[in-house]
Amino acid sequence: MTAEWYYIGHYGQLGPLTREQIDEQIEGGVIQRDSFVWRTGMPEWVAAAQVPELVDSFRRADPYSAPPPAPPTRTATPPQPTFSPPRVPAEPYGSGSYPSGSYQPGAYSPVPQYNQTPAAFPIVPSDKSRTLGGVLQLLIPGVGRMYLGYAAIGVLQLVFSLCGVGLIWSWIDGIVILAGGVRIDGYGRRLND
Repeated sequence: MTAEWYYIGHYGQLGPLTREQIDEQIEGGVIQRDSFVWRTGMPEWVAAAQVPELVDSFRRADPYSAPPPAPPTRTATPPQPTFSPPRVPAEPYGSGSYPSGSYQPGAYSPVPQYNQTPAAFPIVPSDKSRTLGGVLQLLIPGVGRMYLGYAAIGVLQLVFSLCGVGLIWSWIDGIVILAGGVRIDGYGRRLND
């Protein structure tokens, strides 16, 4: 078989190729339906899908070169659950013994009511002293913060103290620590005075 086929690919005009090589390029997806091809005897370059001799090659290659199907689209959003608080009777179930107006909300709720205030969760005391942390912070930049468990802030203050900015930051931070502005250590425990 003679090599008489040419096609235009990503790198320009390629060829001459035999018919078998053209079929391999079609099966591999290199030559697509809109790629321009030409062979001896054709008046001009045409799209490969318009050449009658290549139609069968494209038909055989369709399972390999077909793009994947489009992902499904959502037509409607799924129903969102709605929250409705539990129904609480105005008086205890069937007793009628409480005078009207003496009902306390949540007293007879089927859902237990928990106290969600921060005081409901005990804070563990720390073994660190706020006073010692503040004094260390004033004397050596960043060391007080490192002592209290805030290593990242302490290292930043220590590094920035070399240019002077961290020194002022460290002094102000030491005063804040001594004044009680820092109440917990880096581990979430309550500082000792």
